[in-house]
Amino acid sequence: MKRIIQWLIPPDQWKTVVVVLMGIFFGLAAYVFYISKAPSYLSDNPETCINCHVMNPQYATWAHSSHRRITNCNDCHVPHNNVFSKYLFKAEDGLRHATIFTLRNEPQVIFIREAGKKAVQANCIRCHEQVTGMAFVKPVQPRFHNYLQERQCLDCHRETPHGRVNGLASTPNALVKTKIESRTEREKGE
Repeated sequence: MKRIIQWLIPPDQWKTVVVVLMGIFFGLAAYVFYISKAPSYLSDNPETCINCHVMNPQYATWAHSSHRRITNCNDCHVPHNNVFSKYLFKAEDGLRHATIFTLRNEPQVIFIREAGKKAVQANCIRCHEQVTGMAFVKPVQPRFHNYLQERQCLDCHRETPHGRVNGLASTPNALVKTKIESRTEREKGE
């Protein structure tokens, strides 16, 4: 253990250089943390999804849907079975999104990945269990077979809550406001 500590401590003539380099490294790390709005991704605020301009059509269609009043993006797109899987999913998905956005590799048409489909399906059932479970039919029809549980919700409800939006230019007349414009408008109304 003593050897490891001795190995980590630089010689006296390098201490100033090491301190300066560490200061630069941690300063740049803090700046990247600030400029990327990293703390916002820990929240459930839907406006976080428009930190990247790529999600503006999805945000606009959700904001005009019936789900707007009762859900946010994470209610549908992130697992809710436990807090660890929720934040692990957010971290993995967020890192993928950040990489794609940083490298300017955004697709023109956005498709949900398989892990996202599974999360959405589980969350549809979680919120609409009374309807999908059809438990109220069993007492009346004992031989009732619930086919709803064998299908994916998105098979029939493809346009919920985002409508037919698929690509960056496919949301007609959707003037999507930035977070700053939305905040300014809210402040004026108060």
